[in-house]
Formats: sequence, structure tokens, C-alpha cells
Amino acid sequence: MHDLKWIRENPDALDAALARRGAAAVSATVLDLDKRHRATTTELQVLQSRRNDVSKQIGGVKAKGGDAAPLMAEVAEIKDKMTALEEEEKLLGEKVKSLLLTIPNILLPVVPDGRDESANVVVRSWGTPREFNFSPKEHADLGAALGLMDFDQAAIMSGARFVVLKGALARLERAIAQLMLDTHTTANGYTEVNPPLLVRDVALTGTGQLPKFGADLFQTTAGLYLIPTAEVSLTNLVAERILDGATLPLRMTAFTPCFRSEAGAAGRDTKGMIRNHQFEKVELVSITAPEESEAELERMTKCAEGILQKLELPYRVMALCAGDVGFGANRTYDLEVWLPGQNTYREISSCSNTGDFQARRMNARYRPSGETKGTRFVHTLNGSGLAVGRTLIAVLENHQQQDGSITVPAALKPYMGGLEIIAPGAKIL
Repeated sequence: MHDLKWIRENPDALDAALARRGAAAVSATVLDLDKRHRATTTELQVLQSRRNDVSKQIGGVKAKGGDAAPLMAEVAEIKDKMTALEEEEKLLGEKVKSLLLTIPNILLPVVPDGRDESANVVVRSWGTPREFNFSPKEHADLGAALGLMDFDQAAIMSGARFVVLKGALARLERAIAQLMLDTHTTANGYTEVNPPLLVRDVALTGTGQLPKFGADLFQTTAGLYLIPTAEVSLTNLVAERILDGATLPLRMTAFTPCFRSEAGAAGRDTKGMIRNHQFEKVELVSITAPEESEAELERMTKCAEGILQKLELPYRVMALCAGDVGFGANRTYDLEVWLPGQNTYREISSCSNTGDFQARRMNARYRPSGETKGTRFVHTLNGSGLAVGRTLIAVLENHQQQDGSITVPAALKPYMGGLEIIAPGAKIL
């Protein structure tokens, strides 16, 4: 959500910012609607004032025994005009708000220029991709050969883009999530939260999924939505609140299922677990004062990187270019993990600063320490710390052996009951 006053004063700056994203100019449309809305409001105020004056005159005329009929007719006429104008004012106000909700965040100057992911910039890399003395397999083939990853039976009960994990792989996914939560809560200072998985449309509007990405959401017959990410639930914990500045930054984490229709991904990653309708993720959310948000983005990204390092997974950090930064973000780092089965890097986390974009949509503010009057909008940040299913994929592919077994990374062994090798031939339904 954008500050309408700022747009009035900086229309060219808004259009230039949108042009960086490859989006069309919109300031003229916004200003036209805003002008009409304000003119209608002014006309209503004038009519209200006139009605009040005439109403007072009616009392005086009646008190003197005069004929108040003409004045009463004028009041009735004014009332009819006001009724029509009130409806027009409401409609114009809704149009202004609806248009503002569709305008993406303004990118920070530091974001690299570029039209698509080909212009993303490698910031740093960690680890060296392993050299195999055999041809490494993709995770779907490994899981099927282990007898612990079942796409066929999942499709029978749920359709495409679902999976059933069994036995040691189900435990391995749980272990990965536990490692993430333990690390983020004990070492990184995040507070664990168990939030709702079903939310109202206002919550999704607050974080920017609605109205733009409605097609990617699952909605229940009761009108609630399944969360596409715990970012929605965690960030909305500060919606409509005024926080004490002394409590900032707030750092929260949650491990939840996530649900996405993948409406815009038809034909992409149809094999395996890369792009499922249901997946698990450990989310990181920070609420900060404006001057702290850029440093918090760097910190959050490092926290996510730490998990990949614990799991001995080579990765790189990418600064997304202007054309690839998401709708609600003003700056984003993607973490891309090496997948030897695909012989490429794939996204496993996005860490984004949204500035006050979400805060304005959900009216989340804080009062600076020591001040008794005045509030400011908080800044919000979110990141995957990490996508658990994709981390499982990376563990399987990077730690596979020639016989199809999987070596359990040292960091996960305490969560696996000491199991060191996941071998083929497990007896499971």
C-alpha cells in the first residue's frame, strides 16, 4: 500500500519506480480518481453546511409563525443530492483504495536493474558442489527406489502435485524442520509461534497476497483461506496494533504446512516435490523500526544460510534484479541450493524487506521510545528459513550414494535416533 499524499507530491517518481519493474505508469489514473473523490467530498461538506444553516432558519421562521415550506423543500432537495453524492464518494474511495492495492512496492536504489532472473546478481557462494564418480539421481527417483516416496498413491487420493513420505524420509523431513526451529529459536533469537493455518481475506490483503494473487490461493466454502506461507499469520500478529518501540525488533518463526494452487506454474516442475500444492516451510518474520530494516534483512539472510551450512549443502546468495523482485518487496535475496540431480542451483529461500508496504495495508505502527505522541509505520521482513521440502530434496541429492542410499548429515543424526544411512529395501506399506 502506498501513501496517497506521497503520490500526489511525487507522481513522476512513482511511475519511474514502476518502470524499473517493467510495469506501466499509473500515477495519472490514481490522481484523477483521487481528484474526483476529493471534489465529491468537498461538495458534500458544502451541502452539509448549507443543510445545517437552512435547518436553523426553519426553526426561526416557524417560531415567528412564518411559512417554512420553501426552506423545508430545500432541505429535502439537499438531502437527495447528498444521498447520491455519498454513494459516489464511497464508490470513488473504494476505486482509489483498490487501485492502490494493485501497485507493487517501490524498489530500493540498491536493487540491480534488469528485466528477469537472468539479470540477478551472485552476491556470494558457499561450498563446492560434490564431484560424483557415478551419475547422480534426482530426488524423485531416489525416493521411489527407497520405497519411501510415493507420488502415485498421493495422486489417487489428492491429484497431481502431492506426495506421501514414509518411514525414514518422513522422519528426515521432520528432523530437518526440528533442526531449523531449534537453531532459529536458540541461536538466532526468534520466538516460535504456532499460528492459524486458515485466515480471513483481510489478513491476505494486509501482506499483499490479495487481491493480486487470489488465483494462487485455496479458499474454503466458509470463506477462509489456507495460508500460502506462515508469513501471512506471523506478520498479521501486529495488524491494527501500536507497538512500543522499545520492544522492536520482534523476530518470529513458525513451522507450518503451506498451500498454493501454483496457478501460474502450469507445466513447470511437474516431477517430484519442487512445486507441490502442499508443502512444509519454516518461516522467519521480523518487525522493525524503519532505520533497522536493511540490517535486519542481512541478518535474516545469514540465519537462513546457517541452516544450509549445517546440512553441508552448497548454495549461492542472489540479489534479485528489479524485474524479479516480488510484488510486496523493496529488496530480496534468494538462496539457491545446488541440486546435483538437476545439475543446477534452485531457490530454497527468499528473504525480503517490504519496508512499510505491508504495515500500511494492515495499519501496523509503533511509538518510538521516549515519545508520548505520534506513531510511525513499522517495517516488516520475511524469509524462508528454509522451505523444508526443498531442503529434503537437497539433502537426498547431495548426500546420495552409488547404491541409492542416503548418508544422514551429522547435524540431523541427533534427530534421527542416531540413524546414519537411509538404505533401499525398507519394509513399508
